[in-house]
Amino acid sequence: MFHLCCGSKQLLDPDKVDVVHRLDKEKCLTLEEFRLIKIHMSIHIWRLALHVKVRQRVIATAITYFRRVYTSFFDATLIGAGTSSSDEKYRFEIKDILEMEMKVLEALDYYLVVFHPYRPLLQLLQDANITDLTQVAWGLVNDTYKMDLILIHPPHMIALACIYIACVLKDKDLTSWFEELRADMNIVKNIAMEILEFFEYCRPDPKNNILLPEDRINAALNKVAAKP
Repeated sequence: MFHLCCGSKQLLDPDKVDVVHRLDKEKCLTLEEFRLIKIHMSIHIWRLALHVKVRQRVIATAITYFRRVYTSFFDATLIGAGTSSSDEKYRFEIKDILEMEMKVLEALDYYLVVFHPYRPLLQLLQDANITDLTQVAWGLVNDTYKMDLILIHPPHMIALACIYIACVLKDKDLTSWFEELRADMNIVKNIAMEILEFFEYCRPDPKNNILLPEDRINAALNKVAAKP
């Protein structure tokens, strides 16, 4: 039987995560635009990292760093830069990247440890004897990085929520297994609902790419990049 463990000490209060920064408010950025920026930048990091063939967990760590930084610390240069690799105004030299790296490290308070749901996911799938759901559940875990779940919930709870959704999608009944785990199913179901609500908000295309309204993204990024 898989033993559930405690989450990271870096977990944040949900009420402090989904909040527009004071400087953003001064630029009239709405909560919806704030959320769109986080989704957009998470997808952008993912695509950029895949382009240079970075491992999946490294990508997930980078996105987590971004979300931690944008939640606890504001600097328009951290958000406005790099949204379009083909645009001349977003081209940087190594010294610029190194300078930005120090800003990110400072914003993270030099705490770089990230616990991901991937390992507990594989352990839980094996424990439940449903390794045939690995691909579906793994894909769901990947999608959770387009949300703030990694900042709020312990990794094993996110993994359980993804397994719960995968079981529903594949019509598998694991009620007794979940009961044996003694996990808080209210939390698991709430996380699952948040994941499903995300897909309602950002419907993927036939190739499973998340489609965001480009005009609204550009409008939000322009607000962030604008000088006070």
